[in-house]
Amino acid sequence: MTRPDPGGPGWPEWPPTFKVQIMSRILAAVCSALRGVLTDCRGGLSAPFAILLVPAVGMVGGAVDYGYYYSARTKMAVAADAAVLAAVGKVASGGDTTSAKASGLSVFSAQSDDVKNATVAGADLQVVDQGLTRTATLTYSGSVKTSFMQVLGFSSIGFTGSSVASSAKLPYIDFYMLLDNTPSMGVGATTADINKMVANTPDQCAFACHDTSNANNYYNKAKTLGVTMRIDVVRTATQALIDNANATATAGQYRVGVYSFGATAPAAKLTKVQPLTSNLPNAKTNAGTVDLMTVPNNNYNNDMDTPMNDVLASINSEIAAPGDGSTAANPQKILFFVSDGVADQNLTTAAGCSQPVSGANRCQMPINPAQCTTIKNRGIKIAVLYTTYLPLPTNAWYNTWIKPFQATISANMQACASPGLFFEVSPSQGITEAMLALFDKATAMAHLTN
Repeated sequence: MTRPDPGGPGWPEWPPTFKVQIMSRILAAVCSALRGVLTDCRGGLSAPFAILLVPAVGMVGGAVDYGYYYSARTKMAVAADAAVLAAVGKVASGGDTTSAKASGLSVFSAQSDDVKNATVAGADLQVVDQGLTRTATLTYSGSVKTSFMQVLGFSSIGFTGSSVASSAKLPYIDFYMLLDNTPSMGVGATTADINKMVANTPDQCAFACHDTSNANNYYNKAKTLGVTMRIDVVRTATQALIDNANATATAGQYRVGVYSFGATAPAAKLTKVQPLTSNLPNAKTNAGTVDLMTVPNNNYNNDMDTPMNDVLASINSEIAAPGDGSTAANPQKILFFVSDGVADQNLTTAAGCSQPVSGANRCQMPINPAQCTTIKNRGIKIAVLYTTYLPLPTNAWYNTWIKPFQATISANMQACASPGLFFEVSPSQGITEAMLALFDKATAMAHLTN
């Protein structure tokens, strides 16, 4: 907030033109008194006293009225500051410039009406949005009624002033939540959960495979044992993020869409769980339906259930061109991607495989950051929560096909993220806390975008 110093260093002075007028009036009064002395010496007051009385009254009266003037003008400046701050404040910034202007003028009117002896002749408040910055400028004028100075012919003293304040507007943001719910997300959420699964499965399997052909599948076993799977934590963390967005947003500021890799392996593709909506409580409810992808039988489709390349290409097509966030019609776009970062897909749809191929066409590889770059180049931010792909030393398949590129998974996931929007969550850390921290960072960066 800025406004001109009403009177320079220290106590403000009278307006320069007003000082000239005062001195002119005092001199005129003294001259008049002197003419009276020269023509008539019969008055009750002595001539010298009469001569001195006029300027003395003028000076004393001026000092008293000066106090009124200084106090009133200071209070007017405070009222102006309050008005521009109200116009750019958080509540006003959630609306348009017309409502912000009305809010600011209402504050100025209420406070200026309480200033004793002062009358506002005019006040103009301009509220301008430029990108994500809102600026309010108030100019005003008026006068302060005098008391003693009226003997010199001054019934009031005029004043003018201005105040300016700027603030970052709340950006409109669309969040696209892409949740990896493929079979690998059936691994235990913590080391203790993994160990419990290994100890209670004949083949020492850490994955809670959701095989619908087997009533004793490891997904059901995990539920019976009380094992928390990675997908369970991702689901509740997503709901917590939506709750946080709902608690911090103004009406209509945020919209959320929820997507998975598909409810079943035969339909493994980008799947819309919740279309983009500003009804965040409804989005939370639907996010709660995301569960581990089911498979029709063991080793269905050679376990190629994570078509990472296809899903990323599809989500890129799903997200419309982003705006600057200044209006609901031009929202910023942020993709939240939660995954363990490993693709397991048919080579014919994998657009090339960076790792050795199993059999004729099974490609298992870390995420390809180039696909993320394509999305980011459109102006879409990507926030990545990497749920660490945990080593499974008792699993022969892991040792043969995943272990050779284990060290590159995290780096590729980080390369997928926009700068500053990458979190990795190990079993000893909380996914919910990481999701909320990632949300806070993403929205903070959105506020800085112009």
